[in-house]
Amino acid sequence: MAEPCESAFLARIWKMPNRRFADGEVVMGRWPGSVLYYEVQVTNYDDVTHLYTVKYKDGTELALKESDIKSQSSFKPRKSQSSSSSPSRRSTSRSRSRSPGRPAKGRRRSSSQSRERKDDKKKIIQETNLALLKPSENNTRRYNGEPDSTERNDTSSKILEQKLKPDLEIERVLDKYSLRPREEEKKKEEIYSEKKVFEMVKTTEKVSSKTKELEFGGRFGTFVLIFFLPATVFYLLLMCEQDDPSLMNFPPPMPALESLWEARVFGVFLLWFFLQALFYLLPIGKVVEGLPLSNGTKLQYRINGFYAFVLTAAIIGILLYFQFELHYLYEHFLQFAVSAAVFSMGLSIYLYIRSLKAPEEDLAPGGNSGYLVYDFFTGHELNPRIGSFDLKYFCELRPGLIGWVVINLVMLLAEMKIHNQSMPSLSMILVNSFQLLYVVDALWNEEAVLTTMDITHDGFGFMLAFGDLVWVPFVYSLQAFYLVGHPTAISWPAAAAIIILNGIGYYIFRSANSQKNSFRRNPADPKLAYLKFIPTATGKGLLVTGWWGFVRHPNYLGDIIMALAWSLPCGFNHILPYFYVIYFICLLVHREARDEHHCKKKYGLAWERYCRRVPYRIFPYIY
Repeated sequence: MAEPCESAFLARIWKMPNRRFADGEVVMGRWPGSVLYYEVQVTNYDDVTHLYTVKYKDGTELALKESDIKSQSSFKPRKSQSSSSSPSRRSTSRSRSRSPGRPAKGRRRSSSQSRERKDDKKKIIQETNLALLKPSENNTRRYNGEPDSTERNDTSSKILEQKLKPDLEIERVLDKYSLRPREEEKKKEEIYSEKKVFEMVKTTEKVSSKTKELEFGGRFGTFVLIFFLPATVFYLLLMCEQDDPSLMNFPPPMPALESLWEARVFGVFLLWFFLQALFYLLPIGKVVEGLPLSNGTKLQYRINGFYAFVLTAAIIGILLYFQFELHYLYEHFLQFAVSAAVFSMGLSIYLYIRSLKAPEEDLAPGGNSGYLVYDFFTGHELNPRIGSFDLKYFCELRPGLIGWVVINLVMLLAEMKIHNQSMPSLSMILVNSFQLLYVVDALWNEEAVLTTMDITHDGFGFMLAFGDLVWVPFVYSLQAFYLVGHPTAISWPAAAAIIILNGIGYYIFRSANSQKNSFRRNPADPKLAYLKFIPTATGKGLLVTGWWGFVRHPNYLGDIIMALAWSLPCGFNHILPYFYVIYFICLLVHREARDEHHCKKKYGLAWERYCRRVPYRIFPYIY
């Protein structure tokens, strides 16, 4: 019978996992998503997931299954010519150094085994060309801070820029591991020709042209939303005009249809839209490049949104100085909303018609389903431009966002006029101040919008056109519109608490977004050296420190806190001012669920590691 210590030792041995490779061992690891093996070093082994953490020569660390790792003995180097017989013998006879296709005497393989080995070697030779597609260190460390997923690896564009010439590394690998049989040496020029390499790069980098996973309920859901969204805005504004905007009084009485349209109002809206377009075209502000597109190119954008805001504020100031009546906007507020909706519908129709002639590479990844209604709603073309005028980028921040601030100001003046006040109410001042800070922040950090999903992934269709031109200015200003007809008094201590709440939300929102955007732009910035991330096979990284290591999507948390602070000055008499908070939570739940699904599908094992490092979510129990 074994001694107790010996029994304990045997028990531990029995419970140990069947591990083939030890820490520090140099092996050959398969690159995720390909059939290529590279020299790696085992750094860790997870007993729970049975995954090996390996480190490539370029510093990339990935988690691999045991089936994706092979010992170096599986890749036997070719013996050098010097190991064969003397020079005289080599000159009169073939070298005795064995090639992979020639077995030793006494160990002749069957013809079927020989053919299988030759076929395997041909396959390895062709697959070795794909080593050109392995992400470099710089690509591996290019980061999309939010697990979000739009930036493409630019390895293929670098290959094309080098005219697709074969890399000398391929020759070294082939010689070292004897991957080229004698029969194939005669054809190596054909195998490594520019044409074949280009075809392999093109095949590897080609993205599925059709959108397979439909959002928003697919064709039926998007069809309903095209009518539901304008109706929602219409009824929200009508409810705000009621003396008692409670749910018990829904639906509100409908106005006459002819009262909803006025040509003069539509003309004023067009004047506003084209005035902002003029400011967009002014040669002021710096020009920056966006993220790489599917073909490797980068579009240029002029960053002058803050200047447009300053010019707009100057014009408004001049109008007020000359006592121009801005109360006209309040009196025809519903008509302005209808005019904006009609214009956004017309713009969406134009965008879809022009997208039918757009090249395949210019179409949006999420709006190319082949279904008219779905593509019309989500946007068929990614970056529609008229010359250098980018329609989507312009509408994202200019007419609607700046218009939101103008509407809030008009509501403040309307409150003073209707209630004969010399000063606006404290509630109105808080709402205007909070939302003004939000808009100015967005315009001051305009360059950050170039890395958002709206710009990099979503096409420009009815969803964004209506959202930018109608939903943002007329729904986001709902609190100010509500306070005009339903004044609410709050105490200074309550106001101080709301200000602190908004400050906390803004701090989280701004610091998290700045951290993400800075890392996307320049992951090698010394100021960001304290941030750690998990590299992925796509060439991007997933932050596991800072705000993004504390919780997933911390910017959403800041958004929700600010949304609540914007609604609290309106009191608790009605739920209507809190529509924005409710809507925003629903929106962020959808976004977070979509991001989680997308990242899990795209990053695989790297995403599993990230989820173990950052287990907390903003909405952990909703989906």
